[in-house]
Amino acid sequence: MKQQANLIRAGQVLDHDGQRWTVLKQQIITPGKGGAFIQVEMRNLKTGNKTNERWRTADTVERLETSQQIYTYSYTDGDNLVFMDPATFEQVHLPAELLGEAVAFLQDNMEVEVDFVETDAVAVHLPPHVVLQIVEADPVTKGQTVSSSYKPAKLENGLKCMVPPFIESGEKIVVRTEDITYVERFKG
Repeated sequence: MKQQANLIRAGQVLDHDGQRWTVLKQQIITPGKGGAFIQVEMRNLKTGNKTNERWRTADTVERLETSQQIYTYSYTDGDNLVFMDPATFEQVHLPAELLGEAVAFLQDNMEVEVDFVETDAVAVHLPPHVVLQIVEADPVTKGQTVSSSYKPAKLENGLKCMVPPFIESGEKIVVRTEDITYVERFKG
């Protein structure tokens, strides 16, 4: 299906130069002189190679239709992640690079949404929030108020997150998977 280049979004799959590419990032750039253009970072679905392309915003690109299906994360097998279809119990092996750094958020039996173009998996979408335990947090500095800046904390999955000063080691918090940011203290 044809669409204007300025409608390209991360996660879409494009047919470009006879190859399938998944969009990783896009940015519309408006220079001081001349017309606006869109800068797109893409990954080739077959080879895994990345490239950057530029299109004028009025150009058209070929977007491929994707279908979504819910899978449950089972385990990691080398460089592959193993997911199971909860309806048919069929297992599918997907490369861990589809998730990038977000692979650290995977938890046993976590439901994820997998995008397919025909039979090829092109993207894995995690839930927007996960609950993780703080394993290391700096102590509160005397005189620091609740409205002051955040402090660094290490999560159980090894990632670092900035948290409010009242959060201590051992507590569970809700973290946004998209950008590894603190949402709230876990109430459970």
